[in-house]
Amino acid sequence: MKFALRATTSLFCVSIASMAAMPVFAQEQPAADQQDFDDSSIIVVTAQGREQQLSDVPVAISAVSGDLLEKSGANDIRELNQVAPSLLVSSTGNEANGSARIRGIGTVGDNPGLESSVAVFVDGVYRSRSGNALSELGPIDRIEILRGPQGTLGGRNASAGLISIYTAKPEFEFGGYGAFSYGNYDAIRIEGGVTGPVSETIAARVDGVYFKRDGFYTDVTNDTDVNNRDRYLVRGQLLFEPNDALDARLTVDYSNKNEACCAAVFVQPGFAPLARVSPGLDPFAMPLPGSPALTSTQNPIIPILLALGQNPNALSQETFNYNIYPTAGRSYEGETEDYGAAFEVNYDFGNVSLTSITGYREYSNNQASDTDYTTVDILYRAPGEDAGSRAFETFTQELRLKGTAFNDRLDWLIGGFFANEDLTVRDNLRFGTQYGAFAPCRIVNAVNPALASPLSTGCLSAGGRAILQAANGGAGAFGAATPLIFAGLDTLAQVNDLGGTGDIYEQNSKNFAFFTHNIFHVTDTIDLTLGLRYTNETKDFDAEFGNDNVFCPQQRALMSGLLGTPLAGLAGGLIALSCQGNSTSEIDGLTLSDSRKEDAFSGTAVLSWQPTPDLLLYGSYSRGYKAGGFNLDRSALSNPVAGNPALIGTTANLQFDQEEVDAFEIGAKFTAPGFSLSGAIYRQEFSNFQLNTFNGSVFLVQNVNACGTDLSGADRDASPVTGACSPDDVQPGVVAQGVELEASLSPVRDLTMTMGITYTDTSYEDNLIGRDTGSPLDPALRLLPGDNLSNAPEWVGTTSFSYTPELGNSGLSGLFFVNARMTGDYNTGSDLLFGKEQDGFFLVNARVGIRGPDEAWSIEGWAQNLFDKGYTQVAFNTPFVASQQTYSAFLAEPRTYGVTVRGKF
Repeated sequence: MKFALRATTSLFCVSIASMAAMPVFAQEQPAADQQDFDDSSIIVVTAQGREQQLSDVPVAISAVSGDLLEKSGANDIRELNQVAPSLLVSSTGNEANGSARIRGIGTVGDNPGLESSVAVFVDGVYRSRSGNALSELGPIDRIEILRGPQGTLGGRNASAGLISIYTAKPEFEFGGYGAFSYGNYDAIRIEGGVTGPVSETIAARVDGVYFKRDGFYTDVTNDTDVNNRDRYLVRGQLLFEPNDALDARLTVDYSNKNEACCAAVFVQPGFAPLARVSPGLDPFAMPLPGSPALTSTQNPIIPILLALGQNPNALSQETFNYNIYPTAGRSYEGETEDYGAAFEVNYDFGNVSLTSITGYREYSNNQASDTDYTTVDILYRAPGEDAGSRAFETFTQELRLKGTAFNDRLDWLIGGFFANEDLTVRDNLRFGTQYGAFAPCRIVNAVNPALASPLSTGCLSAGGRAILQAANGGAGAFGAATPLIFAGLDTLAQVNDLGGTGDIYEQNSKNFAFFTHNIFHVTDTIDLTLGLRYTNETKDFDAEFGNDNVFCPQQRALMSGLLGTPLAGLAGGLIALSCQGNSTSEIDGLTLSDSRKEDAFSGTAVLSWQPTPDLLLYGSYSRGYKAGGFNLDRSALSNPVAGNPALIGTTANLQFDQEEVDAFEIGAKFTAPGFSLSGAIYRQEFSNFQLNTFNGSVFLVQNVNACGTDLSGADRDASPVTGACSPDDVQPGVVAQGVELEASLSPVRDLTMTMGITYTDTSYEDNLIGRDTGSPLDPALRLLPGDNLSNAPEWVGTTSFSYTPELGNSGLSGLFFVNARMTGDYNTGSDLLFGKEQDGFFLVNARVGIRGPDEAWSIEGWAQNLFDKGYTQVAFNTPFVASQQTYSAFLAEPRTYGVTVRGKF
């Protein structure tokens, strides 16, 4: 944190000095010299549904040109992190689960039932989840990143912001390009395309990308590599422009990925100092200084793992060793297929213009996994179409009319949006072949770790059983129930290679909306913008389960009689481990159906003033909305300890409520020749914030609110029933507030510098509760009150330097480009447990090269993560490896480097 604060403070001082000096410098230059300023950084955006220069738009927006993206080496939206300080894109256990966050707010976790807080559009067509955009982009014209609630300008509504990607269009002048890159990890990237006229009114374009690279993890157990790249994209376009009034654009694309993803490693104290054993083995208690590592044998679960075959190197190596030791024969192989078509028509009737955008997309992904990430076979997904798969079929239609009225005093826009999305989720998650040896040891450890015998049935040797039977003067450690507890351990020991045989979740979502966005030119310098959106959402849910775990109902029959006795904790633990996540044959063949309907109004009001042509001031209020839905996970049906989920489970337990946000913002934008500066101060208040977190056994989906009355710490205790609140006293549970500053300086034509600094306090309120009915917060989230959200650093700074000087009179030019992102400390775990912290870090990309006349060719050397900084994307509870709970982490890519040769005509 201190490093990031010093770095961002230095950047801030430089930017202020530049801001003060640049206008004076510009005024002192002769008129002829003024033309030498580089105006290539001027970006035209359509953030308000109209073409405007970025500096004239009274909203918080970052726009990135295609040229900057090429120089920075951006191939998918993750690499936008380097150029947009308020944005963070990361991926977790599956690339389809990639999450985009703006101002610290984003959808967390691996559940496709949750829609993205940050909506992603490609050429105006909505992508169903932000993770769907984690693929090759091909040639890009620009990317617009809008911060804050969105919805009154069309498309899908979003509660945190949106990313609009605009690909390069066909051109009526014949041309083409090609590039070949080779890098470490045996990386090969080939891209190329051609564009030109088909006739006087039709132009065409075809682009393609192929990328193959070895994985940066080494799977020592199976002698392979993981987190590789093997993907390609093909995109074809037709542009029809018969006259100045009409243009129509048809885009068809197909992409495919066959890759092994995503491995994880144990978190060690050398990286996360708090990844240590806590007092009483309580993960919610801060570890004492110098206490043993979570992966040491002082954690009682570690000797169990070692006895069952865990490779000890995985427990002792540093976090960023990149060697992994999964179960023999388990795989991370998966396939992603994404294709679709978009048709955009624009027609100018004179004072009114029409835009129609029609889109159809299909997206599918499956990913096998060694789901416990250890050498011991505890939990897995076998490769195939059912391996944690999700498939989207999405049709969208958007219509917009815009024009002017009252002698151009009013710029009006009205429109409608419709989306029909079919989502199918399939899963085959199963207990591994050693689960029956591992799980009973968790029970025995809770009784007496000295008695644990992992190679004995039920984790108890004959001698251990004798000791327990002889306890209490021969009455037995558990009294008359001692033989019954032994039977429970033996039953749990039989849960091997059982579980899901094919769970299927189907959800149809129909969304329609009407919206309007109007700019009133009150005077020549004052504008009032009013926007309103009505959204109606219907979701129909169906599920069918397949499961062959016959030992869960047997265990419940054995243990249920003890649930009302002092042995309830022990009996409940045996049931829970036998039926974890409602994995039981009792639901085999069970079908469920439900539906939910909701509607909401959202909107915006902006007052802007342009006192001079170079300065824009504005203030705004926005209300945003994100739909509720269904938790597509059987573990939420019911508590398996309470009874048969086929009888007591209910789809009401799967539902979560819609998320709403009230956002306030003031901002300013200043421009001068070769210089621009923008800033914003904002506050966003989220009600029914949708949180998805993994507690080590199951995924929890919970709405988060706050209570206006002091709960006296009841939201921080381990009880699931304390900490309720009156529904009339419910308040927003998450607040994001901060300051953003972005600047660009181009003093001469060949030199451009950019800078961005963000201070964001995105945190949970005190006195947290669950839903807006006032229900208590889940105790697994009891560290959240008053703390920052996960993956929400307070300080982030970005900067870039681009220099492309002419090399004498040869016609050649050089290229020197570097960008950097400085990030403050943050916790990567959505439950904020100790040991999941990520210290601040500094990430640098660089590119140098030489270019031919008119940039007809170039040779470039490049490096991503130049200084090979190791950092985590997400740390999480290692599944079932407790107590004390150990942590694993998905690591970001290490340094990659290589050479690129380009040519164009």
